[in-house]
Amino acid sequence: MTVRVETLARRNGERWRWVLYVVFALAGGLLTFVGARAQQKATDDATFRRLIDAYCSAWSTGNADAPAKFYAKDDGLAFYDLAPFAYHSWKEYHEGVQKEFLESAASLQLTAGKDLKARRSGIVAWTTVPMHLSVKTKDGKSSEAEVRYTGIWEKRGANWLLVHEHLSVPMAN
Repeated sequence: MTVRVETLARRNGERWRWVLYVVFALAGGLLTFVGARAQQKATDDATFRRLIDAYCSAWSTGNADAPAKFYAKDDGLAFYDLAPFAYHSWKEYHEGVQKEFLESAASLQLTAGKDLKARRSGIVAWTTVPMHLSVKTKDGKSSEAEVRYTGIWEKRGANWLLVHEHLSVPMAN
């Protein structure tokens, strides 16, 4: 009888050790996952900050060829700009913005605000950021605008490309 009780106690102790080992393994795996996710978020934030700043610099050249590298070239993609309302491919966007906006600008400066939000799910990411646009036209007029920006990015190969964007300005009070 004593041997049987000792055997049961030993098995019970081994079982609890095994359960404890599994619990620690799961906790370690969870901590690793949480840490990796936090590191991915920090990397994504830095990546999209660089992309948005380079995007603004490219548009600030006043030449629609400069920002072309940021856009997917597929037909049917929608890009909502400040004026006119919408474009449905990079080719249409490039030609429209050059004609309607950039040809009349002597200089322009587009800058992204500090409040960049980036969210990623696999190969798709979306960014939102307030921007400031300063334009001086060839006839000497100046204008300033606060711009709301949303970009939908898709990872294609090694590059993140815009597959949709929306720029808007708040309505005047």
